[in-house]
Amino acid sequence: MRKYHALPVTLLAALALTACQDGTGTKDEGAARPEPASATVTATHPAEDGDSGKAAGGTTGTQGTSGATGAQPTKGGKTATGEKSANGTTAPRVSCNGSNTTVTAQPVRRPLNHMLLTVKNTGSTMCDLTYYPVLRFDEMQWVPRPIKDSKPQAVTTLAPGESGYAGVSLSAADGSGEWGTTGHRLTVGFQGRTPDSDGGPSALPALPAKGVYYDSTLTVTYWLRDMDDALTY
Repeated sequence: MRKYHALPVTLLAALALTACQDGTGTKDEGAARPEPASATVTATHPAEDGDSGKAAGGTTGTQGTSGATGAQPTKGGKTATGEKSANGTTAPRVSCNGSNTTVTAQPVRRPLNHMLLTVKNTGSTMCDLTYYPVLRFDEMQWVPRPIKDSKPQAVTTLAPGESGYAGVSLSAADGSGEWGTTGHRLTVGFQGRTPDSDGGPSALPALPAKGVYYDSTLTVTYWLRDMDDALTY
């Protein structure tokens, strides 16, 4: 029996409120699997005990409606997070989220049954893509687990104009996944400085008109700097 992450009650409430606010919630079309529009490869595994994720509430577009979570000031006027610039001052860094980035979700031909998430920093300061995206198709009640082997050695940090990536393995290439269905609406949640913390406004990237097919093997990589690396898993 495969296990999936249970969403905390508070997080489910936040997601439900998001659906009510934007009025764009849609119904799954059932288990009929459409012809994959992309070519690709890997079968993944269902959620395991000990993995965790958190879905943040969505907004009404790829841009969030509230400000990004900034670094907190400390004694001496410095910030809790940041990098030193050439003049020796500390440049603040914030969390990347739906308010300071644009997010796209694009099915790819290879690997088979995969989708690429791209996040571009549209703000004026550096931002951190921490951990992995928290995905929710339509009214999905479980959180896809991350691919542990994809975890980078350092946080993926984006300068203004730079992009980061995550690969999504949508379904088993051999058809072994269960409960296959088609999603028409995707919410991408962001995590904060600690696991499962709120990283700020979510994003609602557009999906193809016919939707995206996924099953019980749905998994996602950590946020990475290289697009090819994100599609390796």
